[in-house]
Amino acid sequence: MSCREANLDTLLTELAVHRLDLVLADRPIPPTVSTRGYSHKLGECAISFLATGKLIEQLEGDFPRCLEGAPLLLPSTGNQVRSGIDQWLDKQRLRPRVISEFDDSALMKAFGREGVGIFIAPAAIEAEVALQYRVTAIGRVEEVKEHFYAISVERRVTHPVVSTLLEAAREALFACDSPPPSSTAAPA
Repeated sequence: MSCREANLDTLLTELAVHRLDLVLADRPIPPTVSTRGYSHKLGECAISFLATGKLIEQLEGDFPRCLEGAPLLLPSTGNQVRSGIDQWLDKQRLRPRVISEFDDSALMKAFGREGVGIFIAPAAIEAEVALQYRVTAIGRVEEVKEHFYAISVERRVTHPVVSTLLEAAREALFACDSPPPSSTAAPA
């Protein structure tokens, strides 16, 4: 299996000329794109906010109030999830300090692991992210969803590896929603 990362338009072009068998994306094929393909929704999940223990000790109040003025690492503007987070923060009347914006979620997590700021991850992988990056979830936002799509040139996926991947994602990753974590932010 070969995995590549690029913008959605580039990946869809590669898919159209059969250089790729599958594209994993946070949205279906846009209606403005002429690539013939099929968007298979894998699932969606809430967004978790995570931080190092040292940073959590510096926060004031419970989640989400603890985000006020706190250092925040976010996906780049224009990202589907970023739009939802910006709207949610406005609705909550919260003004965190956006320290940095990232195109690469792994890089954002690496900066978060170093205590540079609070960062986000899909709630579906919250436990794995917490373990891998040695951070703790401080809260979860159910109103903002991370969407997952598999895009293929086939209406019905027949490639055995791709088919297995899609089925595993649907059954294991999104089969059950765990309850949101309790807030671990330091009290005001």
